[in-house]
Amino acid sequence: MTESTDAAPFGGTFAPLRERTFRTIWSASLLSNFGQLILAVGAAWEMTRLTSSPSMVALVQTASMLPLMLVAVPAGAIADMFDRRRIAMSGLALSSLCGAMLTALAFAGLTTPWVILAFCALIGAGVAIYAPAWQASISEQVEGPNVPAAIALGTISSSVARSFGPAIGGFIVLAAGAKAAFAINALFYLPLLLAFFFWKRRQVPSRLPPERLDRAIVSGMRYIRHSGPIRTALFRTFMFGLAGATATALAPLIAKDLLRGNADTYGILLGAGGVGAVTGALLVGWFRNRFGTEGATRLLAIAGGLALVLTGFSRSLPLTCLGLFIGGGANILTIALFNISVQTAAPRWVTARALSLFTSALTGGIAIGAVFWGVLASMTDVQVAVVASGVTLLATALLSVLMPLPESTEADVATVEIAHQPEVGMALTMRSGPVVIEIDYDVDPDSARDFYMAMLQVQRTRLRNGGFDWSMSRDIANPALWTERYKCPTWGDYLRMRDRFSQADIALHEAARSFHRNTGDLRIRRKLERPFGSVRWKADTPDPRHGTIGYIGP
Repeated sequence: MTESTDAAPFGGTFAPLRERTFRTIWSASLLSNFGQLILAVGAAWEMTRLTSSPSMVALVQTASMLPLMLVAVPAGAIADMFDRRRIAMSGLALSSLCGAMLTALAFAGLTTPWVILAFCALIGAGVAIYAPAWQASISEQVEGPNVPAAIALGTISSSVARSFGPAIGGFIVLAAGAKAAFAINALFYLPLLLAFFFWKRRQVPSRLPPERLDRAIVSGMRYIRHSGPIRTALFRTFMFGLAGATATALAPLIAKDLLRGNADTYGILLGAGGVGAVTGALLVGWFRNRFGTEGATRLLAIAGGLALVLTGFSRSLPLTCLGLFIGGGANILTIALFNISVQTAAPRWVTARALSLFTSALTGGIAIGAVFWGVLASMTDVQVAVVASGVTLLATALLSVLMPLPESTEADVATVEIAHQPEVGMALTMRSGPVVIEIDYDVDPDSARDFYMAMLQVQRTRLRNGGFDWSMSRDIANPALWTERYKCPTWGDYLRMRDRFSQADIALHEAARSFHRNTGDLRIRRKLERPFGSVRWKADTPDPRHGTIGYIGP
């Protein structure tokens, strides 16, 4: 639900900005994105003043990006476990506080190379905590049909910052020094922090206590593992990042070796790619509506690949700028479409975890691709690496045939409340377990194969929602009798599993249940597998519930 009081008809790239909550947060996020890039410029410049080591200067980028890979997954789990608004505020507060501390140290003249790296990592960790909570809460700030456009606007925000942020940061450093860049970075998180603070998010309290962090991470990983649509989107995201990494990783060498240019040439190339990214982000809605998600990603892989090939063969600055402009637009469009695919395929309880893995897949693919294409450029030359990267990106278009992206809707992943509650005759706690669930089906033997194939679909829902050790067995004496069996580690895990079924899951269960010949309810048995503590060790030990001797509890 959105709390906008000025919602407008749906449609168009900028339609989400008509909704007040999203407009406020998005505008403030634009400032925070500028702040991050201004920090990167200031930190890199300050590092050149403090040390002559190129590796230390390069580590500034590593220190800023590494938390996005290391913290993203636990941050996504935390965002799914608790109030996403509060989690976003916590991450922003950490980044702003660490930015203020770095500013104070800089003004006091106490910065060292390792101090800068440490605070860049801490600020990056705050951003990594904030990002999954912000992305996962977009659907709560806009109406359902506007969610894809809202995701695209989030991409536009980062693209605008990437296009102009480094230039603004360079001007600030030139005019007032790195200390001013650090101070602006710390201040630019505050508007976004206030925007989340004043957002009156409708928090629906959970009936169950939150999972432990490690269990939440595992359950998120298991959902992705057993969810074909999300797994496909993540793999294709990784391959896209790996194939097209040369556009940014080798941009300085393209300017120096292929165009025989200088730092000004490099800046022009970055500007061309940035303008292309902003232009592409503006067209996300049009591309998706015109070609569909799958058709659009296929077309963009071809356009991006050809643009890299053009860049590799070009020795003309205008022609190279054209190639990077097209490549930048195709890059941002593809990332936005993959992001939309992940969000629409993930139910609300695991959205932030799915998005954190999306971030890891994208950044991991780019990082590995940058190393690979860099090594290839060292072994051959820059042209060979850029052209080979473009050909590889062209080949990823074939993945649209072999591994098509999901076409999910909000209704498919909306959770469904199960009305009936399980009967309990024992004193169970949330940690009681393992719990074994057995369900009997009476199926016409002539329909055995069709029933079994339907149950394989049910198996996926059990495993991705929290079940373990799923199996199907058939009675030897009575071939019509089938028994489904699976486990949950604890009683609390079983109750959470019941809260995670989506409308699509229920439809698969109903399809399998339609083979059951009895008109009554299915026979379901829930058992405590290792019932230590539910019985007394000795027969003459008084039972506290009955005050009797010789009673063996249920």
